[in-house]
Amino acid sequence: MDINRGSDGREILVHHVRGGGGTELHVEETGNRGGRPVLFIHGLSQCRLSWRWQMHSDLADELRLVAMDLRGHGLSNRPVDGYGDPSLWAEDLHAVMTALDLERPILCGWSYGGVVIGDYVRQHGEKALGGINLVAAVSRLGEPAMPFLGPEFLATLPGLFSDEVAESIAAVQEFVRLGTRVAPTPEDFYQVVGYTSVVPPRVRQALLSRSFVQDDVLERVTTPVLITHGLADAVVLPAMSEHHARLIAHAKTSYYGGVGHAPFVESPDRFNAELLEFASSL
Repeated sequence: MDINRGSDGREILVHHVRGGGGTELHVEETGNRGGRPVLFIHGLSQCRLSWRWQMHSDLADELRLVAMDLRGHGLSNRPVDGYGDPSLWAEDLHAVMTALDLERPILCGWSYGGVVIGDYVRQHGEKALGGINLVAAVSRLGEPAMPFLGPEFLATLPGLFSDEVAESIAAVQEFVRLGTRVAPTPEDFYQVVGYTSVVPPRVRQALLSRSFVQDDVLERVTTPVLITHGLADAVVLPAMSEHHARLIAHAKTSYYGGVGHAPFVESPDRFNAELLEFASSL
């Protein structure tokens, strides 16, 4: 374990955890070690830095905040294959929770992070969880997933899968633009473009080549669930979360008008307040 300092002066603990198949995962944590743990799980071609408005916020006064880089992303290892194996994704989450001794954490999964949560629950069940926050989350891929994914996002896929540099970078930039309803600052835009670009196209293609439906997992969930979604999301359409709400009758829902795919970025104060309220209710 290494110790760094964040831009806000808070201590950042850096962990290297062996996940499924021995893949080394990069994990960072900050906040109140005695508070409810929240494990943030990012989306396709993103990384732990997606959660900077949470990791460097007042949430750290109350909660233990943990953000991981998924396999193939950020500073985690990039194995050649295995991205289609749900047991490896499940074991990655299990390994992080075990290595950091996260007691009944909230799993906060954004976009593809919802897939990983579904993989975990199918394999390990809910017994170790305190809550689940599905943030513009995906639970289906392949047919019949397409009605839940935005056409502008689908149009970027050939470029996101391409090894041709100019085509790939153009698609990455369009994908980043689609992520928020309001254009980010140039600094934020190019930061996201940077960590999106370092994910190999083969990894993006492998993630989106999976075909499954996790409805049966979600409809059996009894753990408290908060569903969060921006109504102007052009990547994962709000219909996906509406579908989740029908499957999970006890779930609380929070829809953000005029907000795109990343409500925790576009409306961090509201998102953080709702996450803290959810954690306090458990």
